Amino acid sequence: MRLLSSNGDGEFSLTKFVDDSIPRYAILSHTWGADQEEVTFKDIMEKTGRDKIGYEKFQFCRERAASDRLDYFWIDTCCIDKSSSTELSEAIKSMFRWYREAAKCYVYLSDVSTDGSIQTGPPSRWFNVTRGWTLQELLAPASVRFYSTDGKLLGDKTSLVRVLQEITGISVRALQGNPLSGFGVDERLPWAAGRKTKRAEDAAYSLLGIFDIHMPLIYGEGKDKAMARLRREIEQSLQGEGPRDGIAHSYSGPASGGTMNFNFGGDGQR
Repeated sequence: MRLLSSNGDGEFSLTKFVDDSIPRYAILSHTWGADQEEVTFKDIMEKTGRDKIGYEKFQFCRERAASDRLDYFWIDTCCIDKSSSTELSEAIKSMFRWYREAAKCYVYLSDVSTDGSIQTGPPSRWFNVTRGWTLQELLAPASVRFYSTDGKLLGDKTSLVRVLQEITGISVRALQGNPLSGFGVDERLPWAAGRKTKRAEDAAYSLLGIFDIHMPLIYGEGKDKAMARLRREIEQSLQGEGPRDGIAHSYSGPASGGTMNFNFGGDGQR
């Protein structure tokens, strides 16, 4: 896992840690802009990118982490060397755990002004169908705080739990940190309804942590095949769990690319 830190001159640098040596860190959740607007791994290594719009997120995260006495923080645009398929695959499989183990998660709402709020007006893009990954970023961390584009604290997952439930349809108990294993597949799948990802296969891969599934990532296989593999892995994980085995689950939404039938046990249909 690579983590960002900042020196006295304001320069950002990356440090790689192995699991047993990872320090306490903050983590950023946000919506991506255009690729050319985001600060990348290459930018950090070459000390460029200050003129990019996404650099504001770095300054925001650095300030928030410092206020929480955290020396390190993680941002997905630059802490992964995406030119390495091996590293990208490992990062995606670890993503839910990284968010869960973060000391603080800061949600940067780039389309909510200081005078705005989460309770009034149309929901931020962060809650909308534009990003599938924000589902795990909301559920995995224990501490999630929401900030406006100007850095104003709008509330946290605890104080806003009822509002978050209304916007996302996610169970209050799940938002309060109850183990996701306590929710049936038919309860968890609708949480992903309407969510989209830039890469087709990520519609399935972004749900790996939600269902505690581990499977190979095969970019290029397409959304349908990725979702079918996820379905099979979920079926296998439920073998021997009693009453749930024979339940047929049907889910329809953009994240599944259409209707997706789950038949666990029973007649074995796919």
